[in-house]
Amino acid sequence: MGVISRLREDIQSIYHRDPAARSALEILLNYPGMHAIWLHRISNKMWRAKWFFLARCLSTFSRWLTGVEIHPGATIGRRFFIDHGMGIVIGETAEIGDDCTLYHGVTLGGTTWQAGKRHPTLQNNVVIGAGAKVLGPITMHDGARVGSNSVVVKDVPANTTVVGIPGRVVTMGTPQSKEKSERRSAMAKKYGFDAYAVSPDNPDPVANAIGQMLDHMHLMDSKVQDLCKVMKEMGAPICTEKLPELDVGDFCEAELAAAEKRKQAMDAFDPEI
Repeated sequence: MGVISRLREDIQSIYHRDPAARSALEILLNYPGMHAIWLHRISNKMWRAKWFFLARCLSTFSRWLTGVEIHPGATIGRRFFIDHGMGIVIGETAEIGDDCTLYHGVTLGGTTWQAGKRHPTLQNNVVIGAGAKVLGPITMHDGARVGSNSVVVKDVPANTTVVGIPGRVVTMGTPQSKEKSERRSAMAKKYGFDAYAVSPDNPDPVANAIGQMLDHMHLMDSKVQDLCKVMKEMGAPICTEKLPELDVGDFCEAELAAAEKRKQAMDAFDPEI
């Protein structure tokens, strides 16, 4: 792929993932993340040609200019997006696949002074939140996501979200998790509010607690319906009255407003939502 084609591809990737981008000229002049990536491509070619000193000098200049430190030995794929960029550190043996996104303050670092593979590998479509640290020769598989300020020291499976110190899995992209999310949404609407009017993998502990309550209520409703069905077949006059509708009033409006704010915050963090 030629230089102009690659530049157009990078600009388009920024358009797709940053709603603040307004024009190609603005991106070319005001996105230090893209400047750092292009300077790295030059320094990486120098590094592969064994011009180590010149490569390191160029990477140091890039750090001074953009606030992003990328070792010239790091391998970076296509459509890599660095948002804001300040404080990002990418180590020598780090490998980054296609369509990955890093926010400011991210470190792809090592945990040993020994030579060899000592930095993380990011496969395709990985998103790492602001301030997160991914350390050691671990692998972030396709579609993995890391919450802000998390510290990850173990492999992360595909389509999985991790948060915390150390990073722990909070959601996994499985058909079962999708089914559970849809079931919780239906139950929440039945009882007058929707605690999941944000992304299904929201790691909010309050939302998770409400989700567990909804799971319990769904199970209890199912068991009561089965019991009523059997009792009716036996001739017992039960379950003849319709359950009253719950009126949550102001709580419903407050929850919807809070859910909309959470959704906006998550949209700002995750460009694919």
